[in-house]
Amino acid sequence: MTNTPQISETTDPGRFDSLTAWLDTHPLVAQVLAIALVVLLAYIVNWIAKRIILATVGQVVKRTTFRWDDVLQQFKVFEGLANLAPAFAVYYGIHLVPSLSAEFIGLVQALALAAMVLIGTRAASRLLSAANEMYTTSEFAEGRTIKGYIQVAKIVLFIVAAVLVIATLTGQSPLVMLGGLGAMTAVLLIVFRDTILSLVASAQISSYDMMRVGDWIEMPQYGADGDVVDIGLHTIKVQNWDKTISAIPTHKFLSDSFKNWRSMSESGGRRIKRAINIDMNSIRFLHESDIERFRKFVLLEDYVEGKIKELTEYNAEHLPDPRFTANARRLTNIGTFRQYVVQYLRQHPKIHSGMTLMVRQLKPTPQGLPLEIYVFSNDVAWVAYEGIQADIFDHIMAIVPEFGLRLYQQPSGSDFEAALRGKPSA
Repeated sequence: MTNTPQISETTDPGRFDSLTAWLDTHPLVAQVLAIALVVLLAYIVNWIAKRIILATVGQVVKRTTFRWDDVLQQFKVFEGLANLAPAFAVYYGIHLVPSLSAEFIGLVQALALAAMVLIGTRAASRLLSAANEMYTTSEFAEGRTIKGYIQVAKIVLFIVAAVLVIATLTGQSPLVMLGGLGAMTAVLLIVFRDTILSLVASAQISSYDMMRVGDWIEMPQYGADGDVVDIGLHTIKVQNWDKTISAIPTHKFLSDSFKNWRSMSESGGRRIKRAINIDMNSIRFLHESDIERFRKFVLLEDYVEGKIKELTEYNAEHLPDPRFTANARRLTNIGTFRQYVVQYLRQHPKIHSGMTLMVRQLKPTPQGLPLEIYVFSNDVAWVAYEGIQADIFDHIMAIVPEFGLRLYQQPSGSDFEAALRGKPSA
């Protein structure tokens, strides 16, 4: 009988024993190889977290109909959490390295733990930014911002993270570190003075709804006149009408005054308040011919008829001698012109009918008698408003001579030249 030869095993246990014995006699090489394995493990774990898990999460986010996961993806919150994987691998894998002192293992774990705290803090900061983005673009915001509160939360978050990192690296309790910070309260108040003031200002601005993103504000002492584009913890940014940006400390909005035009925009009416100066030498009583001519004005027809009837009845009752007209009440060109302007504004399609409409005389000045128009346009857009205002005063200034009145303006060079030649100026 022929004996069948035994097939030798491909793996010889003796070789492992020899390798183990050799590594035992060369501990430094064993440690280097073990550390290399830990680094390799961290790399593999990081690769799995980034290339497989994170990619899978990205595909799931694209397929869902929820908006919050898209915002988290946009602000790289998942990517920040994935960075924790290699730190965990190092923290737990360091025990695989043989013949390491407990002090060295503790140091590596402390560094890994500190790294995890920093990575987690950064991920939490991104999460807060994502929350701010979701709130800002939601229907609940209504122009009110929580950016200041988010920034305060980030400051507190990083302070806590700094305390935990220092406590981890020094091996002390975080309570001891917080106790040390308590002893430095006065210094902290000085360092964070502006932050504290800005936090109080942000809370009051939000609570009393003093300002929203998109509001038109004026703050002349800081050269700000435009739309609010950002409300932060420390600064509020205003885009001026010349497209420049004014950055104003938030707490200044409590200590200094500012004007917010939001209520004007919401009311649907924008005030027109402007005066023209009438040459007082041109003011006079109306003659019969003037009255007959004004009867043909559509805007003055009812006014003239009613006023003539009123004055006739008054004069008949109170005038002892009809031939002495100085005692009689009579129509004036300035009064008739003022009534014409009132009727013109009332029928104007761009004037708000539900708000104040008034044409009044102001105190006479050396420049004449100011006749002020005080009304509200029904279009609050800046360009449209300026066009409405210009059209109104174009007409008013052009119609003034029809009433025998003259507008006052400072004499120019042509006026003096005409006077010297003995000719009236044009």
